[in-house]
Amino acid sequence: MGKSLTHKILAEHLTAGELGGGGEIGIKIDQTLTQDATGTMAYLQFEAIGLPRVRTELSVSYIDHNTLQNGFENADDHAFLQSAAARFGVYFSRAGNGICHQVHLERFGIPGKTLLGSDSHTPTGGGLGMLAIGAGGLDVAVAMGGGSFYLNDPQVVLVRLCGALPPWVSAKDIILEVLRRVSVKGGVGKIFEYGGPGAATLTAPERATITNMGAELGATSSIFPSDEQTRLFLRAQKRERDWRPLAADPDAAYAETLDIDLGALQPLAARPHMPDLVSPAAELAGTPVQQVCIGSCTNSSYRDLMTTAAILKGRSAHPDVSLVVAPGSRQTLTMLALSGALTDLLDAGARVLEPACGPCIGMGQAPASGAVSLRTFNRNFAGRSGTADAGIYLVSPETAAASALSGVITDPRSLGAAPPAVAAPEIFRVDDSMIIPPGDPETPITRGPNIKPLPVAPSLPDALSLPVIAKLGDNITTDDIMPAGAKVLPLRSNVPALAEHAFAPVSPGFAAKAKAAGASAVAAGWNYGQGSSREHAALVPMYLGVRAVIARSFARIHRANLINSGILPLLFAEDADFERLRAGQTLSLTGLGAAVSGDEPFPALIVETGEKIRLRHDLSERQKQLIRAGGLLNATRQ
Repeated sequence: MGKSLTHKILAEHLTAGELGGGGEIGIKIDQTLTQDATGTMAYLQFEAIGLPRVRTELSVSYIDHNTLQNGFENADDHAFLQSAAARFGVYFSRAGNGICHQVHLERFGIPGKTLLGSDSHTPTGGGLGMLAIGAGGLDVAVAMGGGSFYLNDPQVVLVRLCGALPPWVSAKDIILEVLRRVSVKGGVGKIFEYGGPGAATLTAPERATITNMGAELGATSSIFPSDEQTRLFLRAQKRERDWRPLAADPDAAYAETLDIDLGALQPLAARPHMPDLVSPAAELAGTPVQQVCIGSCTNSSYRDLMTTAAILKGRSAHPDVSLVVAPGSRQTLTMLALSGALTDLLDAGARVLEPACGPCIGMGQAPASGAVSLRTFNRNFAGRSGTADAGIYLVSPETAAASALSGVITDPRSLGAAPPAVAAPEIFRVDDSMIIPPGDPETPITRGPNIKPLPVAPSLPDALSLPVIAKLGDNITTDDIMPAGAKVLPLRSNVPALAEHAFAPVSPGFAAKAKAAGASAVAAGWNYGQGSSREHAALVPMYLGVRAVIARSFARIHRANLINSGILPLLFAEDADFERLRAGQTLSLTGLGAAVSGDEPFPALIVETGEKIRLRHDLSERQKQLIRAGGLLNATRQ
């Protein structure tokens, strides 16, 4: 039996465990990336490990999230990150150079390599045939030190594409169709591998749009073959030397197969407030729109923005629409300027932002109260835009541009039989002057007053009495646990200050309750912790004394972050136990040492009623060690 592309790359990098056994495996990481919202903590953690320089083939620190400088905090973080990059042997991409995933695709991605990033959309690199995985900052710090990255042996799903996209349908519509079929939790524990004859019709940037939003499936990663399309992209980036052909064996076996006829697709939109609430744009047509945002790491490539500019050329955005365009990289922005397309965007009434994440993470451009905002982004969680009651729809650049012109949600096919033709450039404009190579290992690290010491978890005691200070529902996101946005993101280096905002959207007053309790627990439903890789959603609860989260199921990255932070990720053994447990009750857990070391369900006493519920865990032997030690940092030091 042949191998999938995923298993070929895993086999080349395997350091622990066995492929095909379903257990935990360890892999060697070739490249890492961090960004400034998660990077300060990652480099503080790397510093705490005590190594003088990174041991990867390549590590890059990007400034792309916290570029709005309302106070000193973000600028101080950037100075810290630049000095840490110089000292530890890391490339540094300066503010204004672009979004980490877009720039990494352009300048650093290599087929067949492994990439670990402290951002959930790191799988963007799968568009080049990389095995690219998002993780918490501590996992990335360990990988920078040469340590293995551990994950459950994934199931590999073949997404078999056939045919070719019809006019006005684009890569965004492909991934929205996958989300419609699979859901935001249907990809947990899986890697989505794209193949079939239709895959060859998609350019590398189009593939990157699809692999980027694979994160919304809950998937570990997504990947395309490295083929002629990959070679053409790398040649245009003047990096053809990095190319090598990679593909699955013809007789490769897969856990599941998903067939998609590209020719049967139509323009789609994800409705508020989940990326899998997908409908045809035609069914939503006529809905008034107040804002259109085009960009983010999902849809801000040269192809995306040149297409947008061509649709808007000679026309004006509707008077009721605020139109915002955010290029994904400085390379894209300068090429737009040189081609004249930037003028077309400005003439159409677009507000052009710097190449950064910006509105996608709530860093500016919050829509008006109750507004409908169409965005080419990857997430539309409630409140993520910065406006709690805004209705956020996820669409393609084509649908966004058509709707910006009309002032209502518009199927772009109404604009005519043929969309504007945008050819991929034979040569991109390459200018790496804003990427600073690794510097002197004696470089002193700059620390502003907002950069506080790392919180470290205590080791696991044998007994805990834990008030349940919040009971939450399904699909709780990391935005719910630790909000982003312009007010909160600048505090990412200051856990005590950040803690005041914990669970604010879903459990007001959480921080005060946690402090009063001393040690506590949180209960939740299915898919707890979906969304961003931000480890602050685990670090901050740990700082506030949360010792256990008990849920029906967990999202992959957040579960790993809880373990890394020394928080027990426990599961209800029976659905009735979830219904029985209420907020405000106290759980008594005894014999935790034996419970964690074993694999069987164990009882927990509800103190107020005398009832017992049954809990379980699915920790690997390595994860049991981490929990006993109080997290990955303690275990690594030991």
